Amino acid sequence: MTTLISLEGVARDFDGGRIVALRDVNLAVANAESVAIVGASGSGKTTLIMLMCGIMLPSAGVIRWRGVPVTTLKSWTGLRRTEIGIVFQDFNLFPTLTAVENVEVAMLGTVASSRERRRRAKDGLQTVGLGERQSHLPHELSGGERQRVAIARSLVNDPSLILADEPTGNLDSISGTAIMNLLFDLQRSRDMTLVLVTHDRSHARLCKRQIQIRDGQVFEQAAGRPREVAK
Repeated sequence: MTTLISLEGVARDFDGGRIVALRDVNLAVANAESVAIVGASGSGKTTLIMLMCGIMLPSAGVIRWRGVPVTTLKSWTGLRRTEIGIVFQDFNLFPTLTAVENVEVAMLGTVASSRERRRRAKDGLQTVGLGERQSHLPHELSGGERQRVAIARSLVNDPSLILADEPTGNLDSISGTAIMNLLFDLQRSRDMTLVLVTHDRSHARLCKRQIQIRDGQVFEQAAGRPREVAK
């Protein structure tokens, strides 16, 4: 399979190097692959996701998108607009915007006209089962419905990669299961790459590959036992 995104010798520190979140990460994720990132709280999972979407830059090493190094925040902004969708634990919806308007936000700055943005936003909500809820504000929606809006927003630009950071963390088990089923159905039907951060081992096992982060280092699960990712 062709590599979509890769990290080579990537490290990330904070506070002038006094806090090391990630060290010497070497990881490649292929097109249409599903990968789970697991690890204890504070192990560096969210930092890894932030690096993979360019919300922050690495302190060392290089991140490549389809083999090409991405080195500036501006370049990453362009990728997030067209190639990368993100689903957060806390939904990150605008409270004063309706469901359809929250989805439209992801298309601002693209060449799509206002009419096209509205059509695509409506189609996105229909895809995630919220066709009848598009005019509702976030406080009028359940937690599961709010996360569906967030998923629709992440998909509306037809990305190659979805990064989902604990997408069921604020949901009950029934809603959480429904959201996971939706994510994997969409990943398979659209041939997207899915990188899932989760503390739930049952959710991690749904992915083709599991990556464990421990003390800022990346290991790959194999035969029930972690091994360091090849460098």
